[in-house]
Amino acid sequence: MFHEDLRYIHEDVERLEQAIAERVVEEPRHIRNRLVRDHEVATFLSRIQAQSERGLNIYNNQKEELQQEHQAIGTGDPYEDFYKRLDEVKSFHKRYPNEPVENLERAYKRVEQGGPGSYAGDIDGMFTGEEAFGRFFDLTMLHEEYLNLPGVKGQRKLTYLQYLDLFDNFTPPRCPITRQDKMTDQYFSYVGSLAQYLESFLNRTKPLQDFDKLFADFENEFETLWGKNEVPGWDEKGAQQANGGASKGPATEGSGEGIWCADCEKEFKNDNVYKAHLTGKKHIKNVEARKKQAASGDVDMENGTAAPHTSTTSTSRLKEKAIAEREHRIRRLANVMKTEREDTRVNVERKAGMTDRERQQELAALYAEDTAMAGTTKADGENSDDEGEEKVYNPLKLPLAWDGKPIPFWLYKLHGLGVEFPCEICGNYVYMGRRAFEKHFSEARHVHGLKCLGIMQTSLFREITKIEEAQRLWEKIQRDRQQGEQKKEDVVEMEDSAGNVMPLKVYNDLSKQGLL
Repeated sequence: MFHEDLRYIHEDVERLEQAIAERVVEEPRHIRNRLVRDHEVATFLSRIQAQSERGLNIYNNQKEELQQEHQAIGTGDPYEDFYKRLDEVKSFHKRYPNEPVENLERAYKRVEQGGPGSYAGDIDGMFTGEEAFGRFFDLTMLHEEYLNLPGVKGQRKLTYLQYLDLFDNFTPPRCPITRQDKMTDQYFSYVGSLAQYLESFLNRTKPLQDFDKLFADFENEFETLWGKNEVPGWDEKGAQQANGGASKGPATEGSGEGIWCADCEKEFKNDNVYKAHLTGKKHIKNVEARKKQAASGDVDMENGTAAPHTSTTSTSRLKEKAIAEREHRIRRLANVMKTEREDTRVNVERKAGMTDRERQQELAALYAEDTAMAGTTKADGENSDDEGEEKVYNPLKLPLAWDGKPIPFWLYKLHGLGVEFPCEICGNYVYMGRRAFEKHFSEARHVHGLKCLGIMQTSLFREITKIEEAQRLWEKIQRDRQQGEQKKEDVVEMEDSAGNVMPLKVYNDLSKQGLL
């Protein structure tokens, strides 16, 4: 009964279109909820495509039967065909009573974001904690793999922050890996893993993007560059660097940088080693195989290259192309996600100054914010008639920003707003954060407290918050001032008419008494 299948397919497609429209009309505020929406829409689009292909197959396969049916309706008795099909339906339900029917009207209704029954899958398990729901890269494992590559191992330690700047750079001088080291299995596996991770990250964060078209553009661009021999690191300049300056021709001495054996496709740094290599069984075998290919016209022995009409490509050249294609894809993917790359760099710099406990608290705050946003979304759906002010969820009691919303948790930790600084002079008032604490010494509250203690020179009492300490310091200042004045008076000396020398104070006292 293909008629029922077609009816079901058309209804399913319409329900899917309606479900997509319901989700696109709203813009979730939290990144997790946006990912849930995008992944659900991507799932619905894939189902629409599959159902459409299924419907087209039915139309194409049952074309003759449909034409016969239309002809019978147009020329014969339509009621006869109608009652015939009605009997078939009754017969079917008599054979299969109580057959369950899927309610398509409720099939694609919105459920709690990412909850049971959601078509988005497990969003929480889709990303690592370092990725923070697709906001940052997590290249820590690939960084470790990069440090163990031939050409990098044993050199200066490359930090993770530096690796984020050059992971898509495969040419000297920033890349220490030579062309020969790139031909190893370790490097081939590394670039494959890096390209696979970037593709997976893009697929998880932007599920609605046309990946087939994007990767097809990457492939076409690479084939064009490879045909023109313009792929960075694999062009003629890169080949000369790999061969140590020697041409890729017959085995001859190089210019002191290396000798290239075209038969074995191998470079030798020492002349004696190269001469000993010429007598080896492997070299002789390669020379004979090369002569056979030259006899059949596959290889030009004069310059050691493949003949123009040959269709045979060396294994090494195929591997070079495979590695170059992966490098090209990594460069293009990194360019597409340059915003996420820069955000990752800023995030790594910020986390470098945090303790492990602070990182755990920040992660807990992120999940708490996610739960709060999901609860707020659900409450908004239940109380859609309320048009009052939006309820601000602030479980960590964070200070509010200019827009009335809590500031980010990382900013709260950066400024140390969780540290309390009490001041006894200000009446045991507590200041939150070092910045507010240092600023309050010049404010009216603190100055008034000092004046109440009889202290007039307030600029000398910074960083002092205890009343007892302030009083002791003020007393010491007063004593030092009196002693300074006493010493000043003792320094000035006077002489009377008889030639007697005495301090100024004694001279003034005797003068007033008329004893001089």
